[in-house]
Amino acid sequence: MTESNELIVDRPEEGVLRLTLNRPEKRNAISNALRAELIAALQAADGDDSVRVSIIRGAGKCFSSGYDLKSDLAAQQPYFTANVGMQWARHVTEGWMGLWDLAKPVIAQIHGYAMAGGLELAGACDLIYATDDARLSHPVLQFAGLPDFAWFPAFMSPRHAMELHIAGREFCGEEAVHAGLLNQVFPAENLDEEVLAIACRIASAPPQVVAVNKRYVHAAMEARGTRSMLRIAGDLQAGPHMQALMGGGMSAESLSASVKASTAGGSETNSSDKDAT
Repeated sequence: MTESNELIVDRPEEGVLRLTLNRPEKRNAISNALRAELIAALQAADGDDSVRVSIIRGAGKCFSSGYDLKSDLAAQQPYFTANVGMQWARHVTEGWMGLWDLAKPVIAQIHGYAMAGGLELAGACDLIYATDDARLSHPVLQFAGLPDFAWFPAFMSPRHAMELHIAGREFCGEEAVHAGLLNQVFPAENLDEEVLAIACRIASAPPQVVAVNKRYVHAAMEARGTRSMLRIAGDLQAGPHMQALMGGGMSAESLSASVKASTAGGSETNSSDKDAT
């Protein structure tokens, strides 16, 4: 695995790989290049006998503010996705579901906030831990359709998913655990230590046992139709109502401005947050 300035790789304990999204000046907005590097690092770890579990976290003030809208997300996508339905949504969904197919668990470690595409990345992980003041939201849903990786109804109760999707609710702390967005929360000063302890506990178990248990949980999700539901979301976004919305001028610039406006006053936003969704 190679390390770049935008993805920091370290081995904090035996058997534990830690990947840090390192674009703090962009609130760790996820470009295609960063996404490609992240996926490649996780795939390499899956074939590395010295790694048994991976952690993803963010540098700076937050986990991630979402996909990098200031970059060309249609260019240099890290893997091929046919241009059927809403191509970007299908592309992202296939990539994030690929993390579920890895033999080794992936943990999301959230501080500050995980917004929009950043929250979608967290949903691609097998376990999610956060600070007790972390904020989780997807403000794009109120004016630009469905999530690109629409995992929320699969993990949340319908009532909580409805609040996120149509009421724009921001979840925080224990309420996010209760809603199904997180596994546990910890005080900010203990987050690194607590997540690392969980990762070490996983790493101490026989990897074949961990792999079969992970696969069983995801197989149960598949039996409930989770992957079909996620793919349907991409098809729905290609429907006439969404095409009319996009044709009516919902450009990357206007989408970014809407995200910034929707979070003003309730989130720790600044000029670099408008680059992501």
